[in-house]
Amino acid sequence: MILASEDTIKLLYSLDSATVFNAVVESMGGSQGGLELEGKGGVPLNYMGPEIRSVIPALGKSVGYAVTAELTSNDPDSPSLPWEEHYTALENSPNPTIAIIKDVDSNPGRGACFGDGMAAKYSTLGVSGVIVEGSARDIAGITKVGMPLWATGSVPGHGVLNLISVNKSIVVGSLRIHPGELLIADLDGCTKIPLGVDPNKIANIAKEIQIRELEGIKKILES
Repeated sequence: MILASEDTIKLLYSLDSATVFNAVVESMGGSQGGLELEGKGGVPLNYMGPEIRSVIPALGKSVGYAVTAELTSNDPDSPSLPWEEHYTALENSPNPTIAIIKDVDSNPGRGACFGDGMAAKYSTLGVSGVIVEGSARDIAGITKVGMPLWATGSVPGHGVLNLISVNKSIVVGSLRIHPGELLIADLDGCTKIPLGVDPNKIANIAKEIQIRELEGIKKILES
């Protein structure tokens, strides 16, 4: 796991997820829309699907290292781990952290698995954003806490919340997330810098791409 410097984290906050995705592709020898990676597995789909959307766009983007959890939002008979295990994983993660929650209930999304109480707790543990494959509630309260949130939807209630797993590799939004991967989430969705890839290098490539693209747009508008 290669950690990003403080300057790199600041730089990533100035970039969008699409540009970071393009930078990962370029670092592999590919290009956006190009054929360079054909026969080498193709362009990696290192981003979540459209079902994961920003719930509070006004709170902007989030950058952080993934800490994952699976839980059930209604099934009372699910075997449950102590919640302290999840909080400890968040606290021990490099900062900043993005909490990744997946509802593995028998009827996922029918109950909320994230709300304003959890948002307040997370804010004390270095969490900069939350991504939920499932539903959230208390959106007004989460907004007041100031916790950026991505989810598949929202509902007003939930049943028993049972913690099923802590910090294991899971699939969220059709994207495999490994604990410790650096994520960038914004209005476009969420992309990742895979483990083993230097985030400092990716951020610098992304900045170069951003400059090129802005110059290209400027030329189009001036033509």
